[in-house]
Amino acid sequence: MSAPRVSFEFFPPKSLGASFQLWETVQALAPLKPQFVSVTYGAGGTTRKLTHEAVETIHNRYGVNVAAHLTCVDATRAETLEIADAYARAGVTEIVALRGDPPQGQGRFTPHPEGFADSCELIEALAARAAFTIRVGAYPEPHPESRGVGHDVQWLKRKFEAGADSAITQFFFEAETFLRFREECDAAGIDGTKIIPGILPIEKWAGVRRFAERCGARIPAWVDEAFDKAIRDGREDLLGRALATELCTELMEGGVQDFHFYTLNKPHLTRDICHALGVLPAGHLEKVA
Repeated sequence: MSAPRVSFEFFPPKSLGASFQLWETVQALAPLKPQFVSVTYGAGGTTRKLTHEAVETIHNRYGVNVAAHLTCVDATRAETLEIADAYARAGVTEIVALRGDPPQGQGRFTPHPEGFADSCELIEALAARAAFTIRVGAYPEPHPESRGVGHDVQWLKRKFEAGADSAITQFFFEAETFLRFREECDAAGIDGTKIIPGILPIEKWAGVRRFAERCGARIPAWVDEAFDKAIRDGREDLLGRALATELCTELMEGGVQDFHFYTLNKPHLTRDICHALGVLPAGHLEKVA
């Protein structure tokens, strides 16, 4: 098998120490020549300004194709599209268009009175500008707000009909989860090759477990048991590296050619997994941050 294409997700720093960590992560992973990297928003759009600054810095200083996250949360349509237009003026031509999580303390998403009602409305508005490659979210397992079997696939189809170019999935633990979802998407008329599996390298199982429970990612019993033993034996990071590498290998055997890694601004596990998959540095990158 040939080496896959990869992309990486970062989050914007909120402190000086976190800034150094982000730039060290970019420094470590940029030589792998990702197709793109994405930079997230905080819940409720809390890191909007920081996201914009991180996107422009990575774009300008590292020469990496950056996809900026953009959400519908707590902003008018005009405000949201002005952010998009500012990215376009800065030469950033990829956006990850999301509804977004509600602000802390709010149980459910409530649209701004003058804002976009959902991700499809945002996608349509961005597509009308004809200035961006638009990536969206996808859920191989039911979203916490899913209305039942098939709802997530149909919602993803609406996103593509609205103008999305590709989708990145929530993380999952077994290859069959993604491959089954891709088959369901193909059956619904969605081009499965446009769906990129999201991979979360596991460094600390306790935190990942809590996150999985919140976002609806099913935790197989064997994964729980394996990490319980690995933690007792002091091999948690080794297990995380092995499981992610095996997951990607199984997906490649199923025809997957692209992976999006949720790095959590920690490059080492992701870099090691990429190396194991045959994704190697294309050259030395001078540190400029």
